[in-house]
Amino acid sequence: MSNGDGSTLTTAATPISPPPLAISQQKATANPSSKSTFHLLAGLASGFTSSILLQPADLLKTRVQQSRSSSVLSTLRQITSSPQPIRQLWRGTLPSTIRTSVGSALYFTTLNNLRSYLATSPTFNSKNLTSSTTLRKAKSSTLPSLPPTLNLLSGALARASVGFVMMPISVIKVRYESSLYAYKSLLGATRSIAATDGLRGFFAGFGATALRDAPYAGLYVLFYEWGKGALATLANRVPSSDDDQRLGSGTSASINFLSGSLAAASATALTNPPDAIKTRLQLMPQKYNNTLQAARLMLREEGLRSMFDGLALRMGRKALSSALAWTVYEEVVRRAEAQWVEREASGL
Repeated sequence: MSNGDGSTLTTAATPISPPPLAISQQKATANPSSKSTFHLLAGLASGFTSSILLQPADLLKTRVQQSRSSSVLSTLRQITSSPQPIRQLWRGTLPSTIRTSVGSALYFTTLNNLRSYLATSPTFNSKNLTSSTTLRKAKSSTLPSLPPTLNLLSGALARASVGFVMMPISVIKVRYESSLYAYKSLLGATRSIAATDGLRGFFAGFGATALRDAPYAGLYVLFYEWGKGALATLANRVPSSDDDQRLGSGTSASINFLSGSLAAASATALTNPPDAIKTRLQLMPQKYNNTLQAARLMLREEGLRSMFDGLALRMGRKALSSALAWTVYEEVVRRAEAQWVEREASGL
């Protein structure tokens, strides 16, 4: 083939190699699942970030849910008028960070493995199942694409299983945050729970937690993936000279953050009653024996409003924490996966 100045270019013997980004995209499309280590570390980083930043909101939610006599403003005034208001607002940060960081790492790893299995399984993987959620011209994520039903199922299963494993840390965290107990250390809290309630005390409220977390996680993944698809499609309609099938990092992060916020707010509003019941079970196991009895007692003594205590705080915190967690998670996975693929392509 002539290059325009009379010389001849030979292309058959020296094929043109695609740029590293194209290799990454092709590899990611062929293999949507990254190494589990990437997802474990990404989940750890995302959980750590959100738990540190949003601990005050989590503490306020616990204090408001422990009694109908508590309100956000009165609780906040009480804390800010104490000798060490900053320390009080971040009380329980250590157990919260452990629970959220480790829990996020386990959750994201479990969720990715489960979704990857469902996406590649002959039983579930077909054009009819994946065409509705696979974005060919616009995709803000490297994660597996699934139809709505499987997004709902995978999120619920992953969250319920990880929630059981992390339940002891959750109980310690809630009691440490509450003003009903005067624990001076995590070890003291652990010993007190063991002495008072035994092993069963570390799993108090698991039924209500599962009723909250499984539907919440399932709805969240469902809404999150739908939001990403809709926003990515809109973003792709903006005229651009870039023909890549993946959106730029900045646009992808914005889409993921906004989708995470909206998904969390929606799922939180639908699952707040189990959360309110769970808090009571963990704080007052002597009064509330099980989920059903706690629900009946709360409704009889305090009315329907008790089921929605802390809703505004929980919605705000969940919207921010989920958006932060999923944005950080997806960006870490995206960057790590791109470097991994480039190294494999270069033979390193």
